[in-house]
Amino acid sequence: MPEPEVEALAPAPADPAEREREAGLAGLFELHYASMLRLAVLLGADDPENVVAEAYYQIYRKWRRLRDIEAAEAYLRSTVCNLTRMRIRHLQVARKHVESPPEETVVSAESAALLRDDQRVLIDALQQLPARQREALVLRHWLGLKEGEIAAAMGISSGSVKTHTARGLAALTQAMEARR
Repeated sequence: MPEPEVEALAPAPADPAEREREAGLAGLFELHYASMLRLAVLLGADDPENVVAEAYYQIYRKWRRLRDIEAAEAYLRSTVCNLTRMRIRHLQVARKHVESPPEETVVSAESAALLRDDQRVLIDALQQLPARQREALVLRHWLGLKEGEIAAAMGISSGSVKTHTARGLAALTQAMEARR
């Protein structure tokens, strides 16, 4: 009996550049999806999965224009930061125009699974910081980025990174000591 033919869900790209883009993006996804999701959660995104998906979509669209494929991770990180910042800003504006008080934010199961119980107090204190201070601290201490990488991801100068990091650490220390 002949084997039935199975149709592929998506046709394989014929263009070598397209195959390279697909393979590069798949590798990038495999290596960095969890860390990008964690970054979006730590920066305070209310929908981190959607933020990361949008970041991957944007890098997919701009893949051919990347000057250096090695810079894809930095571009992705910067995109996650920018998208999270835009979503938070959008929510703040939307909440100002809502008649009823905002409901308590519900954290997705995936987001909650990423956070260990002993980190919840720290995350709560981190969420109380201004956005730029929170971003600088997360990029520096959770992702271990250098000052120049943080400046590139946030779109600010290295001096501003130092200022936001120092002020954020001072405010976080004060908030943590006040909870004891």
